[in-house]
Amino acid sequence: MEQDGVVSKAVALIACVAMALFYVAILYAPTVVLRLPPPPSFKSFMIRRFLCAVVSSFLSLFLSALILPTKELRHIFGGVFGIRGDHIWQAVVIPLCLTSLMYAGSMFLKCLLLLTSWRQHTSSGDALSFASCKCTLQRFFDWLSVISSNVLVWRNYVVAPITEELVFRACMIPLLLCGGFKAYSVILLCPIFFSLAHLNHFVEIYTKQNYRIMKAVMIIGLQLGYTVVFGSYASFLFIRTGHLIAPLVAHIYCNFMGLPALYSQKSGFVSVTFIIGFLGFLWLLFPMTGPDLYNDSIDNCSCWQGYCTWIERIRI
Repeated sequence: MEQDGVVSKAVALIACVAMALFYVAILYAPTVVLRLPPPPSFKSFMIRRFLCAVVSSFLSLFLSALILPTKELRHIFGGVFGIRGDHIWQAVVIPLCLTSLMYAGSMFLKCLLLLTSWRQHTSSGDALSFASCKCTLQRFFDWLSVISSNVLVWRNYVVAPITEELVFRACMIPLLLCGGFKAYSVILLCPIFFSLAHLNHFVEIYTKQNYRIMKAVMIIGLQLGYTVVFGSYASFLFIRTGHLIAPLVAHIYCNFMGLPALYSQKSGFVSVTFIIGFLGFLWLLFPMTGPDLYNDSIDNCSCWQGYCTWIERIRI
């Protein structure tokens, strides 16, 4: 299984495939394996899935900890899995700002819509008063109360990002790196496993599209393409920063924003803004993810996770 403290490539790949498939399979375990009755409501159904995803994440962490060369919990959680408390603001703010550049067109479009709404509001004769501001704030807090009780909000912005980042970044990337894969290979491999966990959506979309297979394939193809691109970016963030929270905040932000706006009939400047943001993203990608921004000292170690202290031939 291991030779000289190194996980073999075969073991690393098999473990990653197993974790990806198990992440999906366990979602169907209550009805298929345990033969539990269907949940009485959609909310109960989603809560059951939340519990399955949490169980899958913990089992994946346990499996990874068993396979990895080091057995010290401090190294495994703090260094390997990237669950750290140091440099926390850098790991949150900098990747979030970097990711936001990809949504420059979307943000510009939202500002246009907000400005249009404000102009319509003022042209209708409604004065900007304390009472109107208070009413707007009240509506905002009511909206927050509604979405906080929405089970889909919890899935998209809490459960799915946390469990997926734990399994597909914190568990898989260390295994692949310890298996001798180079960083660029890991950045390409992890999204493939990430996409495997989204193939179950094909059946759902196939049913919604009245069993039209070509339309379902096109929709899934677009989703998988976006998943691969984001998975590569999230893996890049994890490897470069050494913080699990870096890809996590990017994951939540991308789920919130959806696909970046490339064009809008309301203004051609949306495309221009997107191009400027995209070029800025490429220009700042490496400077804003430099390991020295997220770690106290990397001079004595060729990799932030400390793999090189376990075995000299592993390099990032």
